[in-house]
Amino acid sequence: MKFYITTPIYYVNDIPHIGHAYTTIAADVLARWKRLNNYDVFFLTGTDEHGAKIAKAAKEKGVLPQDLCSQMSTKFKEAWQLLNISYTDFIRTTQKRHFEAVGKMVQTLSDKGLIFKKKYEGLYCVGCERFYALKDLDENGCCLLHKTKPVLQAEENYFFKLSTFSDELLKRITDPTHKEHIQIQPEERRNEIIGKLKLGLEDISISRTAIEWGIPLPYDKSQTVYVWVDALINYLTGIGFPNEEFKKYWPADVHLMAKDILWFHSVIWPAILMGADLELPKKIYSHGFFTLNGNKMSKSLGNVISPEELVNKYGVDSTRYLTVTLIPFGPDGDISWEGLTLKYNTDLANNLGNLVSRTLKMAEKNFDNIVPQTEPNLCLAKQINDILKENFIYNMENIQLHKASENIQSAITFVNKQIEQDAPWELAKIDKDKLASCIYSYLQAIDIIAMYLLCFMPEIAQKIWLSTGASGNIEEIAKKYFADFNIPDDGFSVISSKLANPRMLFPRIS
Repeated sequence: MKFYITTPIYYVNDIPHIGHAYTTIAADVLARWKRLNNYDVFFLTGTDEHGAKIAKAAKEKGVLPQDLCSQMSTKFKEAWQLLNISYTDFIRTTQKRHFEAVGKMVQTLSDKGLIFKKKYEGLYCVGCERFYALKDLDENGCCLLHKTKPVLQAEENYFFKLSTFSDELLKRITDPTHKEHIQIQPEERRNEIIGKLKLGLEDISISRTAIEWGIPLPYDKSQTVYVWVDALINYLTGIGFPNEEFKKYWPADVHLMAKDILWFHSVIWPAILMGADLELPKKIYSHGFFTLNGNKMSKSLGNVISPEELVNKYGVDSTRYLTVTLIPFGPDGDISWEGLTLKYNTDLANNLGNLVSRTLKMAEKNFDNIVPQTEPNLCLAKQINDILKENFIYNMENIQLHKASENIQSAITFVNKQIEQDAPWELAKIDKDKLASCIYSYLQAIDIIAMYLLCFMPEIAQKIWLSTGASGNIEEIAKKYFADFNIPDDGFSVISSKLANPRMLFPRIS
């Protein structure tokens, strides 16, 4: 079974920030989850490097556009390395392979009679690098995103016959039984797309004459491919298009992105694919925008949070967990350092960290730091298995990562409550056999929890696994476990195995 997941390719006019990290970590969590379920995963991310903004920024800095792109693309690679992002490939739209893919796609559409040339006059937003109709602007005639008035531009460009795909797109989006059904989430944004589609589509320009920093049209070198068409084709380039090898992973199973580019992905991209007789992506999921303490994040306000800042304060795995679980994946959300720290202390330091620490300390104090000799007691592990199995899987498959994390926290809380109920500190005085059975059961339950944590916090999960005396490679064991959710008769932590001290996993942060 294959699973192909993508992030948008990030525009290199800005350095990586928490918004970029949010989408990319979410994709990584889903990719790791699918690998644990024995899928052949292809996870694509990368950078979008063409367009007027790049050429302008390079000129202002006194460097060549290609050099600026390379500098900024490296910053994204470094950020994803810092956050332990397990991508399969990192695509850059200035790579030779992408030029070939774009040329092939545009030529194919032209050969099919879907591209024509005409003069066009319209309102162009430089920030978005796209034309807008008046109905798409606010009451002041400004771009909704950049709050600036688009400028009137007239050019003779090549156009794609987008208007011819209205009905077929509606069928594929609204009919879940259609063999090429596109699932758009969340529901409210799907409804927005449907509403706009019902108003009809206009043909769109797919080339520009005045922008040199781009990919030349194969049949007219005086024009370059519109940056958004160029960018969308990256999802094919990354898996080998136009060579036949791309069919191994196409169609995409999930495209993840922020809501501002949902239209391109759910309307223009599928129409291009239909025009080229290619299958459509299965799921398109957009998340909302972030505000910081109620204010829009921007460089000018100095309130943009970088991955480095998050890692410096919380550590790599905690940053991964906090970033994608603090707010739901879908609606807009407000974040704050206070909110991040509160969740860190509540979920990680007080709940997970406390569970692991107290269990290991009891084993160290009463059983010489080994898994105690006792009859295997897997009752608690099986209860944790039942708590997590169905709810966690449902939430992961529906990209509700905050709810999946809540399932894990519920399991952790359940074990902590069981410890309070058992009162092992009292058992230590009166019944060492019962104490051994209890501690053994806590360790086995922690092992189950560690396997569910793997996709969110791979390094921490590994540390926890090693600390409990569990045998084997956690990822390989987890793959077997998730295949049938079967717990071995003697559990995962092996009797008489030495326990390891993971040190303080989550020091409290004030």
